[in-house]
Order: sequence, then C-alpha cells, then structure tokens
Amino acid sequence: MLAETFRQGAGEILRQASVALGGRPVTLWEVAEGPALIPQATSDPQPRHHFTAIDIDSTLRRWGVPIRRGTKWVGCRLSHDGPWVIAPVRSRPPAPPPGGHERRSAERLTIELAGLCIGLVDRRDLVGRPSGATLHEPLYDFLTLPAVIAHEAKNPLAAARAGLQLSMDTVRNLPGLTEQRRRELIGELGEVFEALDRALDFLQAVQDRARGTKAGPTRFDAVRVARSVVALEGRVLRQRGVDLELVTSLEAVHLNGDPGLLYELVLNLVRNAAEATLVRPGPIAVHLDCENDRLRIAVQDRGVGIPPHLLEKVFEPGFSTKDEGEGLGAGLAIVRKVAQTEFDGAVSVTSTVGAGTTFTVTLPIPPQRGSQPSVVQPEA
Repeated sequence: MLAETFRQGAGEILRQASVALGGRPVTLWEVAEGPALIPQATSDPQPRHHFTAIDIDSTLRRWGVPIRRGTKWVGCRLSHDGPWVIAPVRSRPPAPPPGGHERRSAERLTIELAGLCIGLVDRRDLVGRPSGATLHEPLYDFLTLPAVIAHEAKNPLAAARAGLQLSMDTVRNLPGLTEQRRRELIGELGEVFEALDRALDFLQAVQDRARGTKAGPTRFDAVRVARSVVALEGRVLRQRGVDLELVTSLEAVHLNGDPGLLYELVLNLVRNAAEATLVRPGPIAVHLDCENDRLRIAVQDRGVGIPPHLLEKVFEPGFSTKDEGEGLGAGLAIVRKVAQTEFDGAVSVTSTVGAGTTFTVTLPIPPQRGSQPSVVQPEA
C-alpha cells in the first residue's frame, strides 16, 4: 500500500527527480522500528530490490546521522551495485555551503531538492488548503507552488546546464571521433541542453506566479516545446522499452501564451499514454500538423484502450482508472483546462479497447509573421 504522502504528491516529485537523474529510480523511505528504512514510494513502476532496499547500518548510522523513528528520507542508487545518495525530507532548505562554494554533486543536489519538495508538500497538506480548494482541482498545485521550490530547483539545473555546455565543447574537440559520430553526440547533447533550457524557463514561470508577478502572454514556438518534451521524456521511456517519436513536417508554429503550460499539456498526454502501455509496451507518437488556422497536437498510443462508457469521464477532475492511491486523476483535467482557458482550444479522445488511444488537442493559430507556419519541405 502506498503511503499517504505518495498519494498527496510525492510520487510526481520522485518521478521528476528520476528524470533529472537519467532515469535512475528514486525512492522515499520512512524509519520504522528496528530501526529500518521502509520503502514508502518509488519512481520505478516495477520496483527492483537493489534500488529500493537500503540498509541503515551502511548509510545513516555509518554517516553518523541521528536515527529517529518516523523521519523520512529520499535517495537513489547510482548504479546496480554502486553507492547511495540519500537526503532527509525537510520543510526548510539546508544551510548554504561554507564560503558559498558548492561542493555537492549534481546527484546530491537533486536528491536534496526532492526531499525539500516532499517536505513542503507535507507541510502544505497539514496546514490545509484555502477555503473552496479541493485535492483534485487541476491547476491548484501548479499555481500555488512556493517560490522556494523553483529557486532551489534552478540552482542544480543551472549547474547541470553549465556542465553540459562544457561537455559539448569537449566533444567538439575530442580526438578519435568520426565526424558523423561527433555530430550525433552533439545532436543528442543539444536535445538535453534544450530540455534544460525549457525546464529553467518553466521554473521561472512558477517563481513568477508564486510572487504574483506572472508575465503576460508571450510569443513562442509550439514545435520547439513539443520537441523538448519528446527529447526529455523519451530518454526515460526508452529505459522501459517504450519508444517516443515526434511526427511532424512543421518547422515552427508560433502561439501566444505561456510555453510552460503547453509543455505541461503535452507532457501530461505523453505520460498518460505511457501509463496505458505499461501492460503491453508499444510506441507512442506525438503528431503535430495544421488544419486551416488551427494547430493539431495528437498523442497516440497502442496501449490497453479506454472502454466507451468511460470516454466522457476521463477529463473529469479526480477521475482515474488506476488503483486507489496510484493517481489523483488530475493529468487529463489539466490538459483540458490549459487547452480551453489558456489557448482557447479544445481536446478530444478516440479509443479502441485493446488497440490504443489518441488524444487530440486543437489550438487556434494567431497570424504568423510573414507567412503560414513553417513546413519542412521534402527533398527532391
């Protein structure tokens, strides 16, 4: 049975930490009698013993950490038989490093941030939500994330971005590589670099919202947003045997609005498709095309499908086909909310049980500068 903390949001935090750590499983434990660290939740959909079973003697006790029953810890094993990175769940950021010189690894910073996020979620739920807000209100959590989370998240991401830039420069000058392989590596690193940029932009938007200084609508490239989702999420899904592909002939389509919200929309559709393929893994395709003056974003899977009598309910806040405790039923509600209220668009779904599901979002395209949306021309 998953812990209450997991049901209230820790699961998504663990998943995001896992993405930042290249898909390595991230686990939440609680100290029980013994003492022993008991797993409460994990980012791994199929938990593996060597990534979730951790010994207090080889970690907390060896590090001289006070062991108190009921305390929670979050951590990750860096390889099958490698060392653990573990940090406490806390509701306040740790003290800054001595002299302001950061000595913690990117992995350590990521795990500490996950522990802070879970602690803040715990504290928020204990204090209670404002009158009228419900657990399943789709954008409630997104719009009320405290600025401290965004601030703390930006630091390790910015450090990772700088390190990635150095790696790209090294690959450009690395001897012994064929030009084709060099281009392939630079291209792959470039996709991650772009995804980090998108994540930093998204965190800045969260920070602005928390401060009440949300910027107005901006002009942005929707194709670039979709590419960022596929580049980042695709790396995680490939480790589960699921291929994620972007299918489009469009080079650029510019919309007016919040690119972070469109990122969340596409990401939720991709993750929903991934959940549908857990039992029978299959490819997921994100299609982008234009119909008249509307952009069409379709996410197609070949998963278990949705029974006809449930199709009308999938967008309702709180509705979920998962087992109790495994989901809040907010993902598709967020998709519809963002499409309708932020972009004046619409969402539809078609599904065949046993064959798969396609969610389609249509968004109005404002006048483009100079011409119609750019299309990649086929080679002669």
